[in-house]
Amino acid sequence: MAAISVVVMHLLAPFSYDFAYLQYFNHGYLAVDFFFLLSGFVIGHAYDDRWDRMSVREFFVRRLIRLHPMIIVGTLLGAIGFYFGASPDVFPLISETPVWKLILVMLIGFTLLPVGKSLDIRGWGEMHPLNGPQWSLLYEYIANILYAFWIRKWKQRTLALFVFIAAIAVFYLALNSKTNDLNGGWSLDPVHLQFGFTRLIFPFFAGLLLVRVQKQTKINNAFFWSSLLLVVLFAFPRIQLAGFGLANGLFEAVAVVFIFPTIVYIGANGVVKRALPAKICRFLGVISYPLYITHYPLVYVFNVWVIDHRIPIAKGWPVALLCLLIALAIAYVSLKIYDEPLRKRLTAWQKGRK
Repeated sequence: MAAISVVVMHLLAPFSYDFAYLQYFNHGYLAVDFFFLLSGFVIGHAYDDRWDRMSVREFFVRRLIRLHPMIIVGTLLGAIGFYFGASPDVFPLISETPVWKLILVMLIGFTLLPVGKSLDIRGWGEMHPLNGPQWSLLYEYIANILYAFWIRKWKQRTLALFVFIAAIAVFYLALNSKTNDLNGGWSLDPVHLQFGFTRLIFPFFAGLLLVRVQKQTKINNAFFWSSLLLVVLFAFPRIQLAGFGLANGLFEAVAVVFIFPTIVYIGANGVVKRALPAKICRFLGVISYPLYITHYPLVYVFNVWVIDHRIPIAKGWPVALLCLLIALAIAYVSLKIYDEPLRKRLTAWQKGRK
């Protein structure tokens, strides 16, 4: 549901001429913070008890097998659709970009290494200009490195203190950023790097702490309640209160530090008793990462269509819905004919090398 919310936010964004105040899905970018927290929880759940029989190298190979095949697909889709977004009003640098430079950025994108201003071939300042959301996967890799080499060894009190300090950093950033929000991290400049690391460190390691301290219970209708909370938070309008300009930042910090861990706890302890809901949850679970990492090249082209032709939302929403369905189809096809078979082969190869 968080991944679908991100796609909806990106598809509705071009209908608003003021990103900060008039977005139709205003806080959808907080899904990144939620993904980091969920990822930290999953990493702790999957790997905390394996280190007596698993090396650091094996851990990194496992993570590369899990994440990197779809990164290559997302970059490739971005390269294929790159010149379809050649609009000087939306992407001012595309028409000036030679093919050799596009290929170079694509090859670098395959590695997930970020690029600076000299290779910003789109004009939006993204560190991954062929597939913008890949910036969060770069930070995901950094979190995995920190976990494997150091933080997995920390005692619970040390980890708790670290997470507490990181939570203070989230509040500080949200209340002191120029835009009074947590929306940033996709560029290689000092401001965005502060956003990126602050948005990574607290939620990822809070998720790790949560999986270590939680008390198992059974929660009925967990998918419904956790999904409802997520969608309400993401769709909540930007908060503007007279005399209290920090309200929006405070809302976002509270959501990240308190509400997101609660949602993960609810979801992790949910009980699915019937076959059909279980199939739906399983499908949404496996499609979430492919959807997140492959949808944005389609969004680039959609942005150009809406902005260049000044399409109002009343006329554009059917096309936006069609794009959402296409994005789901691309994610599913990529998962079934490429990602899952390749990961199966790579996993077998890894086991054969032991």
